[in-house]
Amino acid sequence: MLCLRQVCVFRLRHFQARTLSSDLLLSQINSCTHEDEVFSLVGRNKTRLSEKHVGIALNVLWQLQKKRPLLLRTSDYVRNHSQFLTLCVLAENKVEHMEDETVVDTLYSILRLNVEDHDSLTEVLVTEAWKRLERQVLLSLPALSKFALCLYKQRRHFSPLIGKVAHIVDVKLDSIQDIRILSVLMISISDVISQSFRDRLLHKAEQLLEEKDEVHFNYAKRILQFLQNVKLRYHPLVEKCNKIFLRSASFLDIHSISLIFGLYEQLGFDNAEFRLMAKELLSETIDDYHDPETFAKLFFILGPMAGSKVRERLLGTAQHMAEEFSSHQVLVILKTMQKMKCRNSHLLKKMASILHKHLDNYHVLQLVKLTQCLVVLRCHNLELFAKLKMLLLGFLKSSVLPADTAAIIRVLAMLPSCQVEEIIIKKAAAVLPQCSLHHLNCIATALVKWNHYDQLHWQNSSELCAKLLQKLNDCGFQRLQKANNLNLLLEELTHVNGEWFEEVLIEETMAACQHLIDQITWTNVLQLSSFLIKTNHRCPSLLDRIASVTAENIDKIHPFEIYFILFLFSALNYDPPAKEEFFESCIQQITFNLSCFETHHLVLLGHVLAVAGYFPPVLIHKIFNVSFLSKLDAQLEVLPDTLKWRVHSRLMKLNRAVCLECPEFHIPWFHERYCQRVFRNSSNRINPLRQHVHRMLTEILGESNYARISALTPYCYEIDFECILDENKKPLFYMAQNIPLGDVKEIHLIYSIKDEGRNALPPGAQRIALEFLDSKAFSRNSRHLKGEPAMKKRHLEILGYRVVQIPHFEWNSMVLSTKGEQLEYLRKHLYGIQ
Repeated sequence: MLCLRQVCVFRLRHFQARTLSSDLLLSQINSCTHEDEVFSLVGRNKTRLSEKHVGIALNVLWQLQKKRPLLLRTSDYVRNHSQFLTLCVLAENKVEHMEDETVVDTLYSILRLNVEDHDSLTEVLVTEAWKRLERQVLLSLPALSKFALCLYKQRRHFSPLIGKVAHIVDVKLDSIQDIRILSVLMISISDVISQSFRDRLLHKAEQLLEEKDEVHFNYAKRILQFLQNVKLRYHPLVEKCNKIFLRSASFLDIHSISLIFGLYEQLGFDNAEFRLMAKELLSETIDDYHDPETFAKLFFILGPMAGSKVRERLLGTAQHMAEEFSSHQVLVILKTMQKMKCRNSHLLKKMASILHKHLDNYHVLQLVKLTQCLVVLRCHNLELFAKLKMLLLGFLKSSVLPADTAAIIRVLAMLPSCQVEEIIIKKAAAVLPQCSLHHLNCIATALVKWNHYDQLHWQNSSELCAKLLQKLNDCGFQRLQKANNLNLLLEELTHVNGEWFEEVLIEETMAACQHLIDQITWTNVLQLSSFLIKTNHRCPSLLDRIASVTAENIDKIHPFEIYFILFLFSALNYDPPAKEEFFESCIQQITFNLSCFETHHLVLLGHVLAVAGYFPPVLIHKIFNVSFLSKLDAQLEVLPDTLKWRVHSRLMKLNRAVCLECPEFHIPWFHERYCQRVFRNSSNRINPLRQHVHRMLTEILGESNYARISALTPYCYEIDFECILDENKKPLFYMAQNIPLGDVKEIHLIYSIKDEGRNALPPGAQRIALEFLDSKAFSRNSRHLKGEPAMKKRHLEILGYRVVQIPHFEWNSMVLSTKGEQLEYLRKHLYGIQ
């Protein structure tokens, strides 16, 4: 008995000594401040290392690397060290004894140290984790999210193992309360989830973001990446993420800002406040970015919104640094130049000269984008275009994906003097049955262009091209006739436009949408509205359905989406059956949520409502406020030029509409100088049609000075012709206008609203505004006047004009094919003869 007691005491002491020693070793590994210290400990204690020591050692190696800036990391040195190999072998041998978290932590550490995916240790760790999941061993949520991220970094996006992780997340979603864990899991499983599961994840993310006062900007970035992965533009969640970025401005570096800008671009989201913040941060440190990687990101962010001085500095630095750019960075610079509408010939020539050494590094879609940029930027390097054509044809021959084939054919047609070759026709014909409407449209656009420029030179090319176009038409019709899901159809129609679609498929497309009209819900009214806006099509049944669905579900639709729905009805000048209820419910929802809109969006919203004849006092007083207009001026500085011009124009039109229709608001007219400048700078004011009609008016009225051509009214409406008839229908005289009718280029007319033509009229006299309406004044399939020209007519009548609007389809009809018939038509309308 005594002997047994002595043996037990000995073993207990031995175990305690070993535990103390092990704890000391763990402490020593954890306290290392350099990789060599870790390797030294591993070398001296190989036989004593347990699975826990190995996992901690690999984790410490990664943590030491993580503390260094990206460019100063020494992952290659670590991986190639003999003791790192020792750690990997030990980990591989001890993997079955590791705890669940240790398996995942070890896998994460070696992947962050850039160990290859096919390395034996990587495969062993993934397999072990998979086994444990299959045995229903439930990893903790943090460990599960880290494991999922490891699989995502290995590009196992469609692996059954990712499916297993997604199933666990589906079961345990309600118990996840950490936005960090959720955001990692969301991007990791994004490729294997259903639409309903996606919506549950989004709802959970919104809930957690609302509950947390402080959220790290990295978690918001992951949520944006998830939205990009699932190709969903979900405005409410993007807005929440944007607010997190704005609150985290002091923590954002150029890499984070560049990533966020790229994600916003992919998601079709823009925020002037974020742009302003980024511009201020980066403009202060513009001289700090000397290496090609960070400069390319700076150019991408700052270029499109830089002032002239900063812009020139950026272009000069890019030209100086061009030789150092990688293939990806060259593409970034050229894409940004296209966005900037910059045709700096020196930089463009420099980029074209260095592209030859990079061309073989691009995959097919990058090469397509590169070619498109060079064409849009008007590059004249024919040798470069010849090499691009050769590479694109090579990709075309081996292409099996309809998307790639269509993209290559579309961009080949953009090349200067590119003739269609037989291989193009054959490859196009081969993929047609598999093509979506977007891909069919790309191929058709290219064929129409080649046919238009007579670039079908080889034997039987015209005949084969005609047959292919007919086959394209048939495929398009069949695809539309078979469509049974409105959401999928709208997804295909998102990027479809152009001559072929508008002439061949538009009516069949509208028929397909009407056939699926019962599938219109609050979740897809925005997509359908955007499509109808783009096609300028007036379809009463679809418009009525959109209005009723919107009114019934107004609380579920985001205010910014309501703006686009209102834009549709305002632009087409369409009144749904319950017009007042529809507009009032939309306006009420918007005015309760004005904080959701940026300053320039509020201007656009105000204009849309004004066109429809609505002027919500809350909105009008918010816009026409000194502090608001000051904020608008600041934000306009960072917006793209086209959007900036549109906002300026819409603010002027809204100002005019409020002054004319709501004088009780006492809003001053402050756009006189702006309008005069726009009027002065516009070209081709006296076109041949105006000359022709002016001669006819001279015959009808008796003298040329009885009608003013290209007249400017009070509040700066330009009208084609203005004349004044007295109470006896006799024309009143204007002062000589000095119009050299024989030479259009010499005509420059500028009228002030205070000139002699604005004197008070004699009693009974009336001003006549004669307007010729081209096809832009009407929707594509209707003779119903659109919103803008209808508002102009309304405003001219308020100003005291009798408005005569002459539609193009009447003036150009066979009924008015002779001069005499045209004279009689003008005379009847001018004198109001029935």
